Amino acid sequence: MSPSAFIFGTTANGLPIPAYRWQNPGPKIFVLGGVHGNETEGVVCAMGLLKVLSEKFPYRMDLTLVPSFNMDGVLALSRLNGHGVDLNRNLPTADWNPQAFNEKYPPGPYANSEPENQALVKFIETFQPKFIISLHSWKPLLNVNGDCDHEAKAIHALTGYSIEPSIGYPTPGCLGTYSGLERNMPTITYEIERGMEPKEVLKIHVPAVLAALDVAQKR
Repeated sequence: MSPSAFIFGTTANGLPIPAYRWQNPGPKIFVLGGVHGNETEGVVCAMGLLKVLSEKFPYRMDLTLVPSFNMDGVLALSRLNGHGVDLNRNLPTADWNPQAFNEKYPPGPYANSEPENQALVKFIETFQPKFIISLHSWKPLLNVNGDCDHEAKAIHALTGYSIEPSIGYPTPGCLGTYSGLERNMPTITYEIERGMEPKEVLKIHVPAVLAALDVAQKR
């Protein structure tokens, strides 16, 4: 089953953000890659998913995949978008803060100031996903926000990654809070081991995400 391609939104620099949708009966699921452009492992995993799912889509679900959300950052190998903003500190959460917890994580001039996040917020409000996976890279970790323990355990079974309710430091304006905690859309922030070779990402983490999707289709 081939996906329907569409433009999710535009970046700060005016680039289109490609997205892909497999529209089957079942729960609405969302997979997001490339929020931080220097976390290439997440983008590799998302592109691997695109390849595998384009060849065969066995799930009863309505799945949308955005492989490179922060296209400006991906092209520049930068965590930040074209305006120099950390998109995962800029969402309009109750805890959004204009002061950066860390100078590496600038939250932007105001909540939801960035065009990428404006598109994301509009999509989430319209699509109303039942489950979200956001693909990042850092230390091996599955940060769960909301009721997604079954999906997290499916990933853990193939990766050994620890399942944690917190990333370990403040993350105001992040997707896990916006969707998982404030809107009852369970969200896993999937931190792939930083520096992993692309072939290892494809070998280990694409199957792990597929295992989580197998569980999620039962929602």
